[in-house]
Amino acid sequence: MKRPNKDEYALYYHTYIEKVPDGDVVKSMNKQIAEVKRLFENVTKKQSEFRYSPEKWSVKEVLGHILEAERIFAYRALRFARNDNKDLHGFDENEYIHQSNYNEIKLTDLIEEFCALRTSNMLMFKNFTDEMSLRSGTSNGNKLSVRALAYIMTGHAYHHLKILKERYF
Repeated sequence: MKRPNKDEYALYYHTYIEKVPDGDVVKSMNKQIAEVKRLFENVTKKQSEFRYSPEKWSVKEVLGHILEAERIFAYRALRFARNDNKDLHGFDENEYIHQSNYNEIKLTDLIEEFCALRTSNMLMFKNFTDEMSLRSGTSNGNKLSVRALAYIMTGHAYHHLKILKERYF
């Protein structure tokens, strides 16, 4: 799946897309599974609940946010790949976390959930035809192509994994 052109997504998403290395985006997605496992392998329960500031998310909430965004990006990609291009609503990431229970879930379960979800999404994107990957729709008033969503999903995870490394660990 080729890197999307700038007219396939809103400028806001460019920061995520540019984080994805050149080459096969599905291979980059697969590498992130190992990266997530490695990053969290020695994190204690106390560390998983750490916030670097009282109003910031905990480590588990950051991982939960990655999961939620991944699901939403995948849903958008599936809808657009099937030529269902009705405008989809955005989501309030802070309200989603506020309504979640990630701090009550075992970190190992969240890691396992990420691995399963990512594997499923990799298979979905891998099996879209070139024609499907070029289809687009709108979400929150912004045009997005299916292939842009693959890159946004991957770049979004890179973005938050970097934050975890720099500000939490």
